Amino acid sequence: MENYTLIRQIHMECPLCDKVHEIEERKRAATITIKGEEICYEESYYFCANADENENEFANGAMTNTNLLNARNAYRVKHGLLTSDEIIEIRESYGLSQVDLARLLGWGEATISRYESKAIQDEVYDTMLRLIKDNPLKALEFLKKNYNNFSISKRLEIKTNILEKIDNYGKEFLTRQTLKGEYAKFEEASDSNGYTSLNIDKLEAIISYLAEAISNLYKVKLMKMLWYTDSESYKQSGRAMTGLVYRHEAMGALPIGHYSLMNLENLNIHEEESYTYESILHIYPNENMDYSILTNEEKNILDKVIKKFKDYKAKEIIDYMHEEKAHKYTTSGAIIPFSLAKEIRDF
Repeated sequence: MENYTLIRQIHMECPLCDKVHEIEERKRAATITIKGEEICYEESYYFCANADENENEFANGAMTNTNLLNARNAYRVKHGLLTSDEIIEIRESYGLSQVDLARLLGWGEATISRYESKAIQDEVYDTMLRLIKDNPLKALEFLKKNYNNFSISKRLEIKTNILEKIDNYGKEFLTRQTLKGEYAKFEEASDSNGYTSLNIDKLEAIISYLAEAISNLYKVKLMKMLWYTDSESYKQSGRAMTGLVYRHEAMGALPIGHYSLMNLENLNIHEEESYTYESILHIYPNENMDYSILTNEEKNILDKVIKKFKDYKAKEIIDYMHEEKAHKYTTSGAIIPFSLAKEIRDF
């Protein structure tokens, strides 16, 4: 028996039996050959119970186009290319028409229209789209390069849209780029990063999660709690949680790029004056943070670290960390390998 899912029933004139009655709209897994490769995708179709068994399915033009688009998007996903929906999202995020985006990138006017509806882009074109997806500064560069493709008024309109996008998340983007740059040589999984690539989204969620449970969370204490979080994760699973790389410093483990880290705009950090009249960074939770990026196992590790160190003052957690093998067996300025971090004391 064929596997399918019933979407709905529609009262309509059936082109198969020439009668008006209830037609089933269904969907199922299907395969199609694209560029010589068999691709699995989700296909919708209509089913007529009155028609001959061998001719009881049909699809209208809109449904056929949607099925083909689903198949092409399945191919894109399999090959790591942007889907048509993602291309539309990029274009709309800049407030551009299909023609405007094509002209911005120096392409033929119909190119974006084809990519959003039927054609599959090659890797070169996909890379150019990803450049502006992740970096509005690149979009501004393309506008300067291809400004002759637009009238003066249209050029100003597009520039305004790009600048607005930069303003909306420019600081966060630029800070992320700086932090990523500091971790460029640590992209490969290794003992230095706990066999985990830097994950800034997860890092932001972890810091906000810690801040929700700890009202007196300041930078020094946070840095040590991040190290214990990563170390406990490595101890349990053989992988760190954040991808941060830590150095041996006088105050214990300190992640590379900690200045950039504290500038991430999705973190809720306030510069406050201490009793010594020095400025200190107080970390608060971000009320809009999405914690779905954290698994239940990761939250359990965070809860364990919170329970242990919640009431520790900065000096107390520094002194505690100084007793770890990871600190004793490394020298000042050296990267703390997670093979040593795995030796942290039970708590």
